[in-house]
Formats: sequence, C-alpha cells, structure tokens
Amino acid sequence: MNYDLKGKKPAIPIGSTVLVTGISGYIGSHVADQLLQAGYRVRGTVRDEAKGEWVRELFAGKYEESQMETIIVADMAQTGAFDEACKGVTGVAHVASDMSDSPDPNKVIPTVITGALNALSAAANEPSIKRFVFTSSSTAILIPSLNEEFTITTDQWNDAAVAAAWAPPPYTPDRAFTVYAASKTQAERATWEFIRSKTPPFAFNAVLPNLNMGTILSPQQPASTGAAVKTVFETGHVEEIAQRYGPQWMVDVQDTARLHVAALIDPDVKNQRILAFAHPFNFNDVLACLRKLAPGKNFPPDVEGLGRDLSRLDNRPGADLLRKFGRKGWVRLEESVRANIAEV
Repeated sequence: MNYDLKGKKPAIPIGSTVLVTGISGYIGSHVADQLLQAGYRVRGTVRDEAKGEWVRELFAGKYEESQMETIIVADMAQTGAFDEACKGVTGVAHVASDMSDSPDPNKVIPTVITGALNALSAAANEPSIKRFVFTSSSTAILIPSLNEEFTITTDQWNDAAVAAAWAPPPYTPDRAFTVYAASKTQAERATWEFIRSKTPPFAFNAVLPNLNMGTILSPQQPASTGAAVKTVFETGHVEEIAQRYGPQWMVDVQDTARLHVAALIDPDVKNQRILAFAHPFNFNDVLACLRKLAPGKNFPPDVEGLGRDLSRLDNRPGADLLRKFGRKGWVRLEESVRANIAEV
C-alpha cells in the first residue's frame, strides 16, 4: 500500500510497531490488516488466548510471522491494563469497546470510558508513541431521525443518547443501542478532555464510522454489522435486520481501516474528528444490490415503510484521505455488498 504523503515523512516510521486494541473485532482486524499492508508491525490486544489464536492464524497466511503478535488484555478497565501492551510501540489505535449489547449503562459506559483513558494514560507514559487514534462512532454525534433533513458537523455530540441511556430502569433490551451510543459519546469526550488537560506528547485523532459492511476476513471473525448483509443473502430474512439497523449512512470497513492508518501516519492529520460516512442507505438498497449481484437467487420483497436518512454532511475530508491511498474515494454500496457475500 502506498500512501501519498506529498514528500513528507510518515508521522510514525514504516516498519515500527503499532498497537491495535480489540484486534479480533470486525474493525480492529481490518485496521491491523491495513497497517500490515502498509509495512508496519502490529501488536494486537485480545481478551483471551482463543481470540488471539484465530487472529494469528489469519495473518500468518498473509504476512511474515514476525510482523504480528498478540497480547492478552483481559479487562481494559483494570488499572494499568495497557501498560505492557504500549511498551515500544510508535502508535496506538484504540478500537476495543464493549459490544455486549447490554441495555444497562452501568455495565457498559464506565468500562468503555475507563478503557479509553487507560489506553491514553499508558501511551502518555511511553516516549516512543507519536500517534494515538480513537475509534469512536457516528452515534457519538447523533442517532438518525428518519425522513427529516438536518445537518451533521464534527462539533456535535449526542447528548440526547447520554440522557436516555442514564434514564432510570427498567433496562429493557430496546435500550441497548442507546447505551452503546452513549458509551461512544462519553468515551470520546473523555479522550478529548484528556488531550486538553494532560497535553501528551503524541498527536491525537478520532475516527467516527457509521454502519460498517464489506469484507469479512475469517469465518471465525465476529463480523458485527458486516454479518447483517451476509445473513440477508444466505437466509432471505431481512425484516428484522432492516428494522434493527434502520436507514443511516454506511461505510466499507476497509475504508474505515484506511482512515485509521491515515490518522496514524499522515503528519498533516492532527486533532481531527474524521467522519467515516460514505453513502446513505437502507436495507431495501441492499436488497437491490443483492438482486443485481445474484440474479438467479430469490430474495424477499422490499420492506415497507423503512424511510430514509436525509442528513447532510461534508464527507469530503475522509474521501480526500482515501485518495491518498490511490482510491477514487469512498467504496460504493454495491461494491461493499459484493465483498460481504464473498466466500471467506
């Protein structure tokens, strides 16, 4: 992979080691993959040995064994959780989060905040680290309002989700997504406050992806939102998935990973919230792609009443960073759907 730095040196030297927390996750594994393609070594955190085994097997088939290693961080909220993992690395991509879908804010939000701050604290104590990237989420800005025109900017925060998440119990299952949104909102805010108050010696950026889809690297990978398209393709069950993920913007997971790499290595990218919003869509659009890509397969009719995400935003900065990778810009929906249904 060649990233056009316009004659400038990368912010972290090629061949140095980058820490990727949550490397066994959908986004984390792709961030590691893109870093390895770019010529970096990767140290990835996993919660247990089993998660590390399949990740090592995956990358052993693509890269030299010495380029990638895993380290166990069983509980990112434990004091000093990332101290050992940060030793000797030049950059950190903190991707790990709580993806348990718990509707109880007390079980999710403190862990996500403390995990992020633990990673930042460990990085601040390691002189070799020059860059830190935090994986936030579109939900740190808002949860889409359907069929309503509004503008999204990088100055916005999802205070509504925070208030709703911390509302009194009962913590019913329908509150899980709001709790996730609040965890990302509060954790990202905490990271920026850390940067302002502690002024660590590294540059900091946050990447805010919307719904990720696209390539699934391994059958053992917990593909998260990436599994949704594949499930529709294989089973034809779309109604529940279409309602769960609703109309919003999508982004190809490889583009999300590329933006993490850009935020780590581009000397001109500092103190930025990078929006990874490629294209607005709903699952009827996914069905249209599937019908085109697999014309001999029967798919259910469109889901009625889905609505549209009519939000407006400037996604050109992210696209400009992707062009430095030699890309044309954002991966299109159909291309991402094609990658989703490909055999791993």
